[in-house]
Amino acid sequence: MSGTTSRRRLLGAGTATAAGLALATTGSPAQASTRPKPRPRAEQVKLPAGKEWIGRKSANGWAVLDEATKYRVQGAPKLTVRLAKGPAATALLYVVRRYAYEIDTLRPEELAGHTTDRTVGVDFESNYLSGTAVAIQPMLYPLGGTAANGMSELAVTVVEDILADVGEVVAWGGELDPLKQSHFHIATPPGDRRLEALADRIGDWNTRPGKGAGGIDAFNRSRISRSRAAKNTR
Repeated sequence: MSGTTSRRRLLGAGTATAAGLALATTGSPAQASTRPKPRPRAEQVKLPAGKEWIGRKSANGWAVLDEATKYRVQGAPKLTVRLAKGPAATALLYVVRRYAYEIDTLRPEELAGHTTDRTVGVDFESNYLSGTAVAIQPMLYPLGGTAANGMSELAVTVVEDILADVGEVVAWGGELDPLKQSHFHIATPPGDRRLEALADRIGDWNTRPGKGAGGIDAFNRSRISRSRAAKNTR
């Protein structure tokens, strides 16, 4: 990885101080980052008990998998995730890489993908069964968490910039009901041309300096304007 792709913008979480949320673009992540604390259960919305997902497809229309391909997250040592093979993995890995580069350095236990556990809290959690969803720091941003006690404004700015890149292909749990800010899933059905086109664009970005994950400034005025416009269309 080049110096550009190893650059981090460590943003902390909603409980961090304004000083702790300063744009830390240099230095060791361990020195620059103040890791947020887990949210107490009392600050979550009360949800119904989990249920067993019995369908052969997940809520987004993808086939439930007995096993999924293991992918290494580029630029994040020892970080791996299991996902559905193909363009779905390309799109979700792009989300994970940008999160790890620009929001917080991730530990292996803070990233989850495919699972065979059919117990879900809400329908969109069934998308983990098909390997078409990831949960990033789910202990910090659980299902039913509140936005007021969730991601910082700066972290949300980065996520919204990512969503502007992925268009209608990836949905974010921070815009779903109930809220789950750690959750991202493929929102298009298998074989959808929008997903395939996004995977092609990501492949192209990865070969062009300043275009792919690790070379983006989500706080550039033009990108903020673009992400706000994209948000208004969702």
